[in-house]
Amino acid sequence: MSDALGDLTRAGVSLWLDDLSRERLRTGNLADLIAHRHVTGVTSNPTIFAGALGDGSEYAAKVADLAARGAASADAARALMTDDVRDACDLFAATFAATDGIDGRVSLEVEPSLAHDTAGTVAQARELAKIVGRPNLYIKIPATAEGIPAIADTLAEGINVNVTLIFSLARYEQVMGAFFEGLERARDNGHDLHALTSVASFFVSRVDVEVDKRLDAIGGAAAAALRGKAAIANARLAYQLFEEKFASDRWKALAAAGARVQRPLWASTGVKDPSYDDTRYVVELVAPDTVNTAPEKTIDAVVDHGVIRGDTVRGTYAESRTVFDDLAALGIDLPDVFDTLEREGVEKFDASWARLIATVQSELDKAAASSGK
Repeated sequence: MSDALGDLTRAGVSLWLDDLSRERLRTGNLADLIAHRHVTGVTSNPTIFAGALGDGSEYAAKVADLAARGAASADAARALMTDDVRDACDLFAATFAATDGIDGRVSLEVEPSLAHDTAGTVAQARELAKIVGRPNLYIKIPATAEGIPAIADTLAEGINVNVTLIFSLARYEQVMGAFFEGLERARDNGHDLHALTSVASFFVSRVDVEVDKRLDAIGGAAAAALRGKAAIANARLAYQLFEEKFASDRWKALAAAGARVQRPLWASTGVKDPSYDDTRYVVELVAPDTVNTAPEKTIDAVVDHGVIRGDTVRGTYAESRTVFDDLAALGIDLPDVFDTLEREGVEKFDASWARLIATVQSELDKAAASSGK
């Protein structure tokens, strides 16, 4: 039998699940994915938690306890999320140990309202790291202009970071610069660089959604021929940049002190256009030292009919640059595409956070009412 996920792992790609819930933990679903689907980490975000907490039955006991203590909705939401993340960290502890801390990681995002607040982001990263209290935790910080210095500041304190919402090569270059700075300061602060790791989450499918929409508006054969090409080209060029930056003298000095590379992570790899192959953002982005964080539906698709052809990234840089040139020639303003996606990404997480808080407040109110308070 073919083992596409095993082939993916052997090609140097770590597979993480893009979902976390109390139900997955309670039923053993997540443990099964670790045992049988090569899953070595998990990521979450406000949208995922809002969906999970929408099922009040899984969280009823904890909500009742929080309601009895008079917890505010935001504090209750944080308690529910950090409980799930802590339990997931414990579930991945063996993976964390077996991979010397490379995998077995669980990510928890700072509140979306802090996306443009550098000091607030660092303070909450520190708080969340303390609450969860597990070495395999990643704090997710968005790659906004204000998030860049927060990444460096958080790493300098010895806190592991998953940089999220990266869309453009320009922003990615800033992210790697912040990573280098953070590690240099962490080293000077006496932290063990070998224990301090990070990933840089480059969003994939949303790029095609936005670019395809603009191509459809332009119309014509040339535009149609470029549909579905932007996202993979963008990610491949990001990997080229990764290779260049981590071959620099600045990096070599950090590596000599025990530092490990900030791996590119392909996020948003569920295919949103049904006309595209549902494994494309996995099979077309295979390269060493990368992570692919995918929804379970995409993982199942790879198991069913995905074909891992080895490295599908290196050797494609000229072709990918041509895609960018052709898009620009048609009038696609890629910097505007990336700015739009970053802004919308923050707005979507803000909306999910608001929905999460409303859901938690509703559950608190029900619990309080049922207890006669």
